[in-house]
Amino acid sequence: MTLLRIDGLSLAIHDYPILHDVSLTVAPGQIVGVIGESGSGKSMTSLAVMQLLPEGARATGRVLLDGQDVLHLSEPELCRMRGRVMGMVFQEPMTALNPIQTIGDQVAETILVHEKVSKAEARERARQALARVELPEDRFPLTRYPHELSGGQRQRVVIAMAIALRPKLLIADEPTTALDVTTQAQILILLKRLVQEDGMGLLMISHDLAVVADMADHLVIMRHGRVVETGRSPEIFHQLQHPYSRALLAASTHQPDRAAQPQDTPLLQVQGVIRDYATARKGLWGKPGSFRAVDDVSFQIRRGESLGLVGESGCGKSTLTRAILGLEEVQGGTILLDGQPVFAGHTPNRAVRRRMQVVFQDPYGSFNPRHRVDRLVSEPFHLLDTPPQGTARDHAIAAALESVGLTAEDRHKYIHEFSGGQRQRIAIARALIIKPDLIILDEAVSALDVSIRAQILDLLADLGDRLGLTYLFISHDLSVVKQVTDRVLVMQSGKIVEQGETAAVFANPQHPYTRQLLAATPRLPESSNT
Repeated sequence: MTLLRIDGLSLAIHDYPILHDVSLTVAPGQIVGVIGESGSGKSMTSLAVMQLLPEGARATGRVLLDGQDVLHLSEPELCRMRGRVMGMVFQEPMTALNPIQTIGDQVAETILVHEKVSKAEARERARQALARVELPEDRFPLTRYPHELSGGQRQRVVIAMAIALRPKLLIADEPTTALDVTTQAQILILLKRLVQEDGMGLLMISHDLAVVADMADHLVIMRHGRVVETGRSPEIFHQLQHPYSRALLAASTHQPDRAAQPQDTPLLQVQGVIRDYATARKGLWGKPGSFRAVDDVSFQIRRGESLGLVGESGCGKSTLTRAILGLEEVQGGTILLDGQPVFAGHTPNRAVRRRMQVVFQDPYGSFNPRHRVDRLVSEPFHLLDTPPQGTARDHAIAAALESVGLTAEDRHKYIHEFSGGQRQRIAIARALIIKPDLIILDEAVSALDVSIRAQILDLLADLGDRLGLTYLFISHDLSVVKQVTDRVLVMQSGKIVEQGETAAVFANPQHPYTRQLLAATPRLPESSNT
């Protein structure tokens, strides 16, 4: 029996072709993974099933869901199907949720829209749906707002909304991309359990082969709007035929070549650092409490070294990073760069601060879209006592862009004119322009496709060799950390619980938390093509 059958689906937007003769099937209780990079058409395929296409879209072919061709249904008929027959989980839960509505009201709204029930009954069913996704009311009251939940908890609310009416088909579009490894593993287990309990079909959209390899029954690999390969998982990995499929698999396990060796001289020294935050008062006359985000952390980074810092959301990685950059004062301990303190009293040491730069996770969100690239790349000049002007400034911008594989002419463009990988190259150029000693990479490749990620990692390795750079690589993706770092620190609840040579820690983890992180990391099956 087939629940969803897509036959010869082609799609154009304002006569620009997007999808070409796409065909796939999903049976009840089956998980089908659709894999591809940005622009492959995987998300547009899922939107065609939901009929949530942009204005100007025209689709041909057949999309049969539960016996009905959704391409020929009216909008009222589609509205009756959405939620009841098909549900969708989007990539970013914070944008999928209403920030001014409680989680209980948002799940109940799904029920009230489709069924003539009382608010009390809808609320009770919302309570049951949230409990099914492991958000029981005794720990997560229905009166909570999205901002009071973690990223993984918010994604569970989105899943509860999608399955509240027990649809026959669930579409999950990159549901774990922004989550750390243990939370990602929990969400994947949850989705698999819901499929088994309800017998629904699951169409799992992802750019990461490893995420769906162990979960999906069947894989569909897409490129440029076409299905290039399909087969049962994990057997497909043993007989990949299409060059793109093999390239995608190779990029997932890509190991950059790094020629330079770290020196013995320490560049960054962190000793006994403590960072506390005040918490809410307990009662009207009570004193504020205290939360220790960083607890007696000590480590050092040698010149030319690439050091990995891993841990789940909330472990203290970002707080520690802000302290190293001189953006947050610490209550205890010292932070030295090349022997000089990051803080001069209570003020960040400007001479030290200019020798460190950071590359953030979201290259689009870290830029002002109203400014041209030349202004964006030259932002760190404000840290210099005498920033270059005129021709010298233009030469510095051009050199920074060319060092990351872009052209000098790109300085005249706006950030929206570039792809995600190009934007991250611009972010790296911005970090390089004042010739820092240390670059902090905060989840710098987690939002990129695997092939683009491999290119950026190669670029970072090449820059490190040519310019003698030192990297602090912060990531929740242990597979990336394994590929690019010399040593690794594992952080839990504000403490460094394990550290050592990367290969040794991954081969023989000593701390239970490290073993937990490694166990949760998705792994690709062995392939005869690699």
